[in-house]
Amino acid sequence: MADQEMDSMNKPSNGEVEKQNGSADKKDGGESDSGSVSLKREVGLIGGVALIVGSMIGSGIFVSPKGILRKTESVGMSFIIWLLCAVLSMCGALSYAELGTIIPKSGGEYAYLLEAFGPLPAFIFAWTYTIMIKPSIVSIISLIFGTYVVEALGLGDCTPEETTMAIKLFAIVCILLLTFVNCWSVKAANSVQIFFTAAKLLALVIIALIGFVRLGQGHTEYLQSDIAFTGSSTSVFSYSIAFYQGLWAYESWNQLNFATEELINPAKNLPRAIMIGVPLVALVYLTCNVAYFTVLSPEELLASPAVAVDFANRTLGVMAWIIPFFVCCSTFGAANGTLFAAGRIPFAAAREGHMLQILSFVHVQRFTPFVSVILTSSMAILMLLPGDFDSLVNYFSFAAWVFYGGTVLSLLVLRFTRPDLERPFKVPIICPIIFVLASIYLIIAPIIEEPSFAFFYAGLFILSGLIFYFPFVHFKIHLKCMDPVTLFLQKLFKVAPTAGYKAASD
Repeated sequence: MADQEMDSMNKPSNGEVEKQNGSADKKDGGESDSGSVSLKREVGLIGGVALIVGSMIGSGIFVSPKGILRKTESVGMSFIIWLLCAVLSMCGALSYAELGTIIPKSGGEYAYLLEAFGPLPAFIFAWTYTIMIKPSIVSIISLIFGTYVVEALGLGDCTPEETTMAIKLFAIVCILLLTFVNCWSVKAANSVQIFFTAAKLLALVIIALIGFVRLGQGHTEYLQSDIAFTGSSTSVFSYSIAFYQGLWAYESWNQLNFATEELINPAKNLPRAIMIGVPLVALVYLTCNVAYFTVLSPEELLASPAVAVDFANRTLGVMAWIIPFFVCCSTFGAANGTLFAAGRIPFAAAREGHMLQILSFVHVQRFTPFVSVILTSSMAILMLLPGDFDSLVNYFSFAAWVFYGGTVLSLLVLRFTRPDLERPFKVPIICPIIFVLASIYLIIAPIIEEPSFAFFYAGLFILSGLIFYFPFVHFKIHLKCMDPVTLFLQKLFKVAPTAGYKAASD
């Protein structure tokens, strides 16, 4: 590396770098006139759709049908929950599209909460998502990837201890591979996303086509209107848990908002990608659920440890192995999309001075949030512990919907407090209102239906961020001992401050 490049890396930013706002003059990113670096705009419309679809379609469609059916207690109501989850996700995604076009910054909810409510809610969000939620989601998806790799390779006959070890090792390999790709370049990560999105869609198309064939053969006994709703649950609050399971499958409808600064022409491509991606996923999910019930009875589906595998064993014969293979592709792509977005949260927070400054630095050659991605993947590896899927989903969903609701509420606040903002895309006001009301229900109802310490621990963890907020953000206490550490990490990872970075002395 040239001497002048190393000199610029060794000097921490003095806060005088130009503020990056995603405008046209920063279209290509890279190195700015001031010598700082910024993220590059390399994600087009197809890449944006692939990021949304590829992140949403992961493990959910293969595991959530059982959780939804268990709580709704009927096939008909399970379909209604799947449909309502799609509507709710679309309302949220369109609301996020407006926020993303008026606040074109990476970081998703963090940037919007900061603009509407100030630093405290934004910091609490960044704290919760960076330390717990996003790394845990990467871990869960990677474990499911490891589980299906083990099944595809025929290692399920090993002892339970050996099987568990193999699953964890494959999960770690998955995370390490994706870390390398996401650190190497945005374009490489996006190419991986497009490829695995196509692979997972092919798998789901196979399931859907088998379903249509089975329907044509008259296998509709569990889909008849006179019996589909028989035995439906009468508990209003139990449906909130069913929503959690369904919304886990739709999780990541907001992924593209975390990478707005890397999206080409976000004012047009962000809402377009959402309006293509979310309905496409909803259509795929509904057709796959119809296919499941043309082969499996409700009782068989509830008893199945892997719904898609049992479906394949019943219908594909010697070719049944392709479903575990494609599930691996599906979860690998979902983990890639989640890691891609997760790495942008500490990056955006650190750029505002809300986290360690090194997290806001970008690789001087690769133009990726190098350290931020490594932090997220390292925590994901540490969290590779066995756990109950349903409990984990309920726990994370509770914490996530606190922030989803608060973020869409910020849209309503900005409509009144900042009417002067240019809005290239404006969502109908009914969408954010429906979403906020649904969020309140999804936060309160599960606590009433299934009181658990998990919800208490989730709330406690969220509030524990205050311990760090007041001394280091509000009162701006700067630990001088961290400066040598920051300098060392800059040299080690070859990263430099970005345009828009706020130094600690600001």
